[in-house]
Amino acid sequence: MTAARSPKLSPPPAPPRSRGAATEGPRLGLRERKKIKTREAIRAATYALVGEQGYDTTTIEQIAERAEVSPSTVFRYFPTKEDIVLTDEHDPFLAAELRARPADEPWPESVRAVLRRAIAVGVDGDPEVSRLRTRLMAEVPAVRSRMTESMSVTSRLLCDALAERTGRDAGSLEVRAWSMSLIGALLETLLYWAENGHRDDLADLVDRTLDVLEHGPGTARG
Repeated sequence: MTAARSPKLSPPPAPPRSRGAATEGPRLGLRERKKIKTREAIRAATYALVGEQGYDTTTIEQIAERAEVSPSTVFRYFPTKEDIVLTDEHDPFLAAELRARPADEPWPESVRAVLRRAIAVGVDGDPEVSRLRTRLMAEVPAVRSRMTESMSVTSRLLCDALAERTGRDAGSLEVRAWSMSLIGALLETLLYWAENGHRDDLADLVDRTLDVLEHGPGTARG
């Protein structure tokens, strides 16, 4: 019996348009650089403590002491402990990278190129932290639940970038459905990576995931 071919999940078609010169974002001021430094210190303290004693026994007070800030400062930057593990500076990076791709480049190719770069910067650049974060996503229900909630933020950024490329409204069903399909698939890819002991190359797994989204599971590698 032949299985029915899965429907191809391709983005909405884009009307042709010319690409303007890519522009770089404004240079960060001292205040914003200090904020980033503080966020990084809080994250580093959290990762170190979790590695030493586990996630559940790590408290905000311990994190604040290790990061040399007050507990109120921790909460000002991160509403919950789960947010410390999950949030990073990459969402704006992804949106900016997508906008910098050639306007006539097929959207799946743009996404693939940007995700490869994101993995090189965010995962390969600090593999131990990446493995810890994804392991917590797979093993700690509170972290996984918060990750699901936070997907809406990434989805909005992706919707905006896709809408600009295709000329569709960012709130249209087509744009929202494709964006959430991608984000949900990437989340499952990260969970699969962690659940299988991080033994696979994440870039290869993401390529397989994008193949599924573009062509359906019957054509996936692996």
